[in-house]
Amino acid sequence: MRPTLLTVDDSPTVRTIVHRALRGYDCVVLDAGNGAEGLVVAGRGRPDLILLDVTMPVMDGITMLSRLKADPALQGIPVLMLTSVGAAAHDHPFAGIAVSGSLVKPFKEGALVAKVLSILELTLRAGA
Repeated sequence: MRPTLLTVDDSPTVRTIVHRALRGYDCVVLDAGNGAEGLVVAGRGRPDLILLDVTMPVMDGITMLSRLKADPALQGIPVLMLTSVGAAAHDHPFAGIAVSGSLVKPFKEGALVAKVLSILELTLRAGA
């Protein structure tokens, strides 16, 4: 079965970059524009990895992360935080909540792919 990733970010540009960066890999990429949508999509799709923005309208990434980790059915999903804050991970508001890493925006596609591959095993698509 193909791995599924969920990108939760209010920026359509960031979601497009994620799709473009992972287009050569055999995976499914789902999208959500805020944390509330992200929880719904995560509950339905049970992704293998969530790429989660910190600052979003409606429900921010920290609230989504807290609710995700409180849900027994979803708490085991690895989460990679996407943040525009350049401080070390221990300075972020998600410090103390189990995350699999963070990536500072703006990021290069290669940096994103490297982080994703450090968490999730993906295979290249045939012909990619």
